[in-house]
Amino acid sequence: MTASPKTTALMQRGIDFLGSEHAILCGAMSWVSERNLVSAISNAGGFGVIACGAMTPELLDTEIAETRARTSKPFGVNLITMHPQLFDLIGVCEKHGVTHVVLAGGIPPKGSVEAIKAFGAKVIVFAPTLALAKKLLRSGGDALVIEGMEAGGHIGPVATSVLAQEFLPELAEDHLVFVAGGIGRGEAIAGYLEMGAVGVQLGTRFACATESIAHPDFKKAFFRAKARDAEASVQVDPRLPVIPVRALKNKGTEAFTAKQREVAALLDAGEVDMGEAQLQIEHFWAGALRRAVIDGDVEGGSLMAGQSVGMVTQEEPAADIIAQLMRESEEALTRR
Repeated sequence: MTASPKTTALMQRGIDFLGSEHAILCGAMSWVSERNLVSAISNAGGFGVIACGAMTPELLDTEIAETRARTSKPFGVNLITMHPQLFDLIGVCEKHGVTHVVLAGGIPPKGSVEAIKAFGAKVIVFAPTLALAKKLLRSGGDALVIEGMEAGGHIGPVATSVLAQEFLPELAEDHLVFVAGGIGRGEAIAGYLEMGAVGVQLGTRFACATESIAHPDFKKAFFRAKARDAEASVQVDPRLPVIPVRALKNKGTEAFTAKQREVAALLDAGEVDMGEAQLQIEHFWAGALRRAVIDGDVEGGSLMAGQSVGMVTQEEPAADIIAQLMRESEEALTRR
């Protein structure tokens, strides 16, 4: 008998799809969502997801193997659609029999969804608009994540609560929809489940878990922060279509504004094309994030965090975080 029967009942379609005890996905956070945190979340009944980010196929190969050595429970792999070696990375997932692949960062390139489904894995997609969501689901996406602007990292322009009201009534009956962005407590999970979501995704809430390898100073910055400290980056030049990034404000935020100006000047001079310009921006974030997470440079690095950061006040084991979320959700549903 589950300790959270009402929550579990509403999550059941998500649970069946993921194969986990609870339909709680961990968002893929570069440098953070690696073997230690991913396996801890899966072992605790959630669904861990490896953040491939800018990894080479060789690095992903090692990461999956090391994660599997730490857990026998299901976990997934998040691949960035613009990665130049995307199909090689898909091949690595096939080699290891990965059961779920999350495609993030843009529209999946031609043939990628088919390549994943060919070896029996499930495909999870992101969509910022209802029209695109329907297209991706028709094109082979098995489940959808809708992520609001409250999330950390790369974000869209619309709040989670609005996306949920727009997408769930249209899609929830026939499709599997997970809600993400700004979720820090179980009461919010209960609300989205009642609206028709089959589960949720949280990133910021897990970033400072005991099992997270993030530097102690990175975690301390989270503990000190309030919701309003997690700000979206500013677009300097409208010709440079930079996806906004939500992070704690610091000198690194200012450095990104300067980087945009520098890249825009290179565009003006004809020294780079738009593709190279965007790649330079992405490399900036990857490096800045590593400096913060791994090296503990909380002034110059990127402290990507969602607005739920104000609810992250101490280091806790992943199992305790998941248990608390389930307990809060169950209590909320019981009061209804």
